[in-house]
Amino acid sequence: MGTNAKESPAIGDGRRILIIDDERPILLTLEALLKRHGYAVETAGTAAAGLKLLETKTPSLILLDLQLPDADGLQMLEQIRREHVDMPVIILTAHDSLNNAIESIKRGAYHFISKPYAPEELISLVEKALEKESLLRETQVLREETEELREKTHELEKRLEIAETRHFPIFTSKAMQQIEELVSAMAPSDANVLITGESGVGKEVVANMIHQRSRRADKAMVKVNCAALPATMIEGELFGYVKGAFTGAMNDFPGMIAEANGATLFLDEISDMPADLQTRFLRVLQEREYRPLGSTKTLKADFRVIAATNRPIAQALGEGKLRSDLYYRINTFQIEVPPLRERKAAIPHLVAAFVKQFAQQLGKPEPAIAPEAFQKLLTYSWPGNVRELQNAIEYAVVLSRNDTIGVKELPAEVQLPTALQQTERAAVTAAAKRNGGVPTLDDVERSTILQALAQSHGNKKKAAQLLGIQRPTLYNKMKRYAIEL
Repeated sequence: MGTNAKESPAIGDGRRILIIDDERPILLTLEALLKRHGYAVETAGTAAAGLKLLETKTPSLILLDLQLPDADGLQMLEQIRREHVDMPVIILTAHDSLNNAIESIKRGAYHFISKPYAPEELISLVEKALEKESLLRETQVLREETEELREKTHELEKRLEIAETRHFPIFTSKAMQQIEELVSAMAPSDANVLITGESGVGKEVVANMIHQRSRRADKAMVKVNCAALPATMIEGELFGYVKGAFTGAMNDFPGMIAEANGATLFLDEISDMPADLQTRFLRVLQEREYRPLGSTKTLKADFRVIAATNRPIAQALGEGKLRSDLYYRINTFQIEVPPLRERKAAIPHLVAAFVKQFAQQLGKPEPAIAPEAFQKLLTYSWPGNVRELQNAIEYAVVLSRNDTIGVKELPAEVQLPTALQQTERAAVTAAAKRNGGVPTLDDVERSTILQALAQSHGNKKKAAQLLGIQRPTLYNKMKRYAIEL
């Protein structure tokens, strides 16, 4: 930026300068110089007069003399910086001292200039200081606007998550709609929740919905899968640890409880948490405080617990996998998510959603599903529930050709009933050829097992019930007859 007065912008915001100097000739000279370059100028001959002006008018920049009759210039600089953090201050002094220059910069001055000074040098310095001040002001405005936008975005994302959860196909059946109604009623509270159901039914989806509709939704839900971590690691993951607490603890780790402070802690497969750790965690829930491993400091804990397990509660309690005292503490509300085979009305909606999802991910048109393939999807028992269905549709979309999913594009287990029937017929035919049309007892038993597996759609538990035997017995017989699913 040049020093030509004609190039300077008109007086306005960002063009007001306060000069504080006890030498009147200097005040008048500086005032005239700055006004010629388009600045509005206020002057003060003492520190007191300068501070009084600052109470009523806020300049964009201050020119401050270090030697004032009623105050030390450096001390006044500190006072100005305390009350006007971002205001640039240029120090003026006849004492050409490097120490003074360094000290004034340390205390927050924008720059230091010695008397006498060239007018062009002073104007250039003033313009650079005001340019920086303008950029700082714009940055602050942008920062505030960004923060406001971030808050609005977060709120919109939160609403979108709730809307997506509400309309997600998992909630199309009557049973799941009843669960959603319960969630809407209890989510705003801090009540602990236990979610039960087979693997893959959507327990985590329900947990997410509870958190998203709670007063803690502004923070992310912290998830810990107790079955995925070795027993020796779960305690450190939950409670955290200090450096040196055990071999390998090279740094402090705050732990999941600390991360969940003010939010929700989701403990998936809680019945896989070691019994002694369940006792310690129960104490945290009761006292709302905990201590990291190796630490002597007790920390506060403010979090909501949502727990989940795929084990039937009676079984988990009976086998000692879940302590009864912990169960009663986390079971303020219990939500049982039914298996997919009991809510097959949701399958068409889920299939449509997953086909769309994976087609978009792969960048290909949404394939249609052939009627015979769709019938397979409806009649399969889905022992892996929604997760298995999702994987099956991804598999089918990847293999689909000519924009169609046929039976051959489905996973083998979904085609299982037909495949088993074909295997059964082949086994009986082979036996007839070997023995003149009379199958052996092994052939009959193998055929019977294949029939039971076909009727149960590959569900070994149900097949064993149909055969009137225990599952271990069925497994042994399948191994004996080389039956693989």
